[in-house]
Amino acid sequence: MTTSPTNTTPDDDDAHLASLGYESDFKREMSLWGNFSLGFTYLSPVVGIYSLFAFALATGGPPMIWAVVIAGIGQLLVALVFGEVVAQFPVSGGVYPWARRLWGRKWAWMTGWIYMLALVITIASVTYGAGPFVAMLLGIDPSVNVTIACAIGLIAIVTVLNLGGTSVLAKVAFFGFAAELAGAVVVGGWLLLTERHHGLGVLFDSFGAAGGDSYLPAFLASALIGLYLYYGFEACGDVAEEVKNPGIQIPKAMRMTIYIGGAASLFITLALILAVPDFGAVIAGEDADPVTTVFRDAFGSVGFKIVVVVVLVSFVSCALSLQAAASRLIYSYSRDDMMPGSQLLKRFSQARHVPPYALLLAAAVPAVIIIGSKVSEDALTKIISFASLGIYLGFMMVVLAALRARLMGWQPSGKFTLGRWGLAINIAALTYQVLAAVNMAWPRTPDVAWYDNYIVLLSAAIVVGVGLVYMLVAKPYDRKDSPHGDAIHNNSHR
Repeated sequence: MTTSPTNTTPDDDDAHLASLGYESDFKREMSLWGNFSLGFTYLSPVVGIYSLFAFALATGGPPMIWAVVIAGIGQLLVALVFGEVVAQFPVSGGVYPWARRLWGRKWAWMTGWIYMLALVITIASVTYGAGPFVAMLLGIDPSVNVTIACAIGLIAIVTVLNLGGTSVLAKVAFFGFAAELAGAVVVGGWLLLTERHHGLGVLFDSFGAAGGDSYLPAFLASALIGLYLYYGFEACGDVAEEVKNPGIQIPKAMRMTIYIGGAASLFITLALILAVPDFGAVIAGEDADPVTTVFRDAFGSVGFKIVVVVVLVSFVSCALSLQAAASRLIYSYSRDDMMPGSQLLKRFSQARHVPPYALLLAAAVPAVIIIGSKVSEDALTKIISFASLGIYLGFMMVVLAALRARLMGWQPSGKFTLGRWGLAINIAALTYQVLAAVNMAWPRTPDVAWYDNYIVLLSAAIVVGVGLVYMLVAKPYDRKDSPHGDAIHNNSHR
């Protein structure tokens, strides 16, 4: 693994971008810490752990914590591959331009389509998930109407913040990172000091979660907590044209996101597990919300509200980073005329240095999805079921494209490279991604209707199918001949 020590000026960065076929209207106002904060708040240990802790503990018992470790290692491999790619191709939009340069236009279109839908659905999921915490803070009933209103309000807030430009985005993301990390350390530390009911030995005891059968299926199901956590590092590359010296800073920020975000996630999970008084009650479904139970016991009514405020800050900063990533992808997609409405969506605000219409689309689609829950909460659940798998599929398409390019002669030439370890890490990253995607899509509810049992796989098939039909009929990849497939110096590949 090598990193060039070369320092660059904004003019050098823009010259590199121009050599890749693009001129940028973005301002390079994002430092390493701002870039890292964007990835960290998108990953958001608090949002991920608090959202899935109850499910994971009830399904797999305390050993589910090892899924957090395994997923962290797997995604670090992916982050290393991404670091090589973004160092050579620091173009806004992340997975779409990377896939375009590594493979070609058709592959890039599908990668961008899958990842774009996954992102906007994730925005809907995160903002909708914030509703109950707002209700807790205000002491009101978290009804569907209240949750919808809170989610729409949260989308409006982050849209206004994102319209403020790169500098505002970086500052708010850093504040969110600081608040979330401090909250994780303080909350986790307090729980370990005052509410620890168990020794570390419980981390190897399932407490009957497997129901007397093999423990592996229970552990794989509970492992979804780790799979849901470790994405967000790619957001560091989504804003590549806004980062100073991106070939050095972005790969480093990606790794920092995994290191620090993973450590925070593991710490929170450990503290919560050791603070749960009765694992049997959680596994039996008698304590359906162990996080709230632990917090109320540990902090009292006033302290609990302070913790909820920290959680809400995490939700806001997470939604902010998600929307920023989605808007840059939409803008990058539209800059190459790859989607309907590209003429509008690629417009740029010279005053704010952001793509305003791409941002508004990244607000409008999640809002429509959320409002749809008024008609059917079940439909919302089905739509959201695609989000995590969709992001993993988008990642997998880039990792596969990198492996293909490497086998065809690509030698990464950016400021960060993996050297002789590149091929092995690339293969290991792809292997992890495939196994994780299979685990996500695995049917685990045989007692429900077949389409509900296979909902994750079915929703992915629908998204891919619709994308393929549109791509083959409309041929969006032929609208503009921007650079493509040049990682292996052969533009004929699509």
